[in-house]
Amino acid sequence: MERPDLTGLPAAVLAYIEALEAKIRQLREREMEDEGTEVASAPAEPPTSINLITISAGGLAKRTPRHLYTRQRRGGMGVFDLDAPEGDAPAFLVMAGAESGLIVLTNQGRVFRVPVRDVAEREVRAKGEPLLGRASLRPDERVATIAPDTPLTGGSFLIMVTERGQVRRVAKQYLGANLQPGTVLYDVREGGAPAAVTWSTGNDDLFIVTRQGQAIRFAERLVPVRGCLGLRVEPSDQVVGVAATRPEGGVFLLGEDGKGTIRLMQGFGANKAPGAGGKIAMKADAIVGALAVDDRHDIFVISRLGKLIRFQAPEVPPKEGVVQGVNCMNLRADVCVALAGAAIPATS
Repeated sequence: MERPDLTGLPAAVLAYIEALEAKIRQLREREMEDEGTEVASAPAEPPTSINLITISAGGLAKRTPRHLYTRQRRGGMGVFDLDAPEGDAPAFLVMAGAESGLIVLTNQGRVFRVPVRDVAEREVRAKGEPLLGRASLRPDERVATIAPDTPLTGGSFLIMVTERGQVRRVAKQYLGANLQPGTVLYDVREGGAPAAVTWSTGNDDLFIVTRQGQAIRFAERLVPVRGCLGLRVEPSDQVVGVAATRPEGGVFLLGEDGKGTIRLMQGFGANKAPGAGGKIAMKADAIVGALAVDDRHDIFVISRLGKLIRFQAPEVPPKEGVVQGVNCMNLRADVCVALAGAAIPATS
């Protein structure tokens, strides 16, 4: 049966029909996955204790050993991952070792530390459990952003950027096992809720990007102890990503539509000081986030419907100028919501 002309239907009826169509597509894709249609053919790495942790907007989480996710070619459809309840879509991807912890920042500036081993270990396609366990959030408080307390590639400072562009560096020793649950790390009245985090060495460049694709780059040593304005953000925009990179490095940028690019820093000049307005880093309706990468990295992307794809960074052409990006994930009535990545050891 061909889809009839729906012009003239009430908006609520049309929205209901489109939601049903999206659900049908989701079920068909799941059937294809069960039949092996979506399974990648390339093993990515030998068994590892590194986990990929998937977390929903409502705080349901699971962890799965990273090696259980096989690689696909860039532009594939991925496989179903976190099985979250309707209305509680996946929102965060974090990579961490089994012996480390997670630094969880809320929209009220409070911080919690969760041991990775306390996160439910599950298969690739599985339901999650409450991330914070017995820790109680305040009314209207929610998880804003998450990072491992021990970066996989080393790091001395946790870089936190708020929705309105305020940036702050927190030394690693303040975020260890002795961290008191619910400690106020940042006063959200100064620049909005935390929006993005990354680890830095202390001598990196910071690349901050907004949802509308505006970005700035400057040396992190220019950030004072008490923090400062890192990027001047328009009222209609907000920060969605921060990456610690080098002048010779590259940053992977991803749009909601599944298109991405690696923006080379040699084509994106550094500002002499933080706090200026941004310039276009990538042409996109909505940027999801930013990730510093090189040729050793694998990139993980998850969608609102819970589909997850893993592919190698070298499949994305690096660019010095502004581009719309290439197709990184094939989406059907869906959008990308989060990304993560790590350098993968070469297999023998």
